[in-house]
Amino acid sequence: MFTHIVLFKLKEPTNENISFVEKTLLSMNGNIKELKLLEVGVDVIKSDRSYDIGIITRFDKEEDYLAYDINEFHVEKVKKVIGPYMEASKTLDF
Repeated sequence: MFTHIVLFKLKEPTNENISFVEKTLLSMNGNIKELKLLEVGVDVIKSDRSYDIGIITRFDKEEDYLAYDINEFHVEKVKKVIGPYMEASKTLDF
């Protein structure tokens, strides 16, 4: 199992923007065959260290993650759509 975690900090973390990004991330479910599990979470603590939204994705193997990373749906319908909303992101892959 290969796990890919991303934390997102939005430029303007309004409820509307957070909801839009959350919905866009969730749209990957069922649209990318390599993606075996997708969890999307919105921060509730809102501390100085907090990021606004996080995802946990799981794949059978690293190669499947690499295919997902360049998948047309992921690139065109997710990355490009949420990109303008992002201030920063961090990843962890294992």
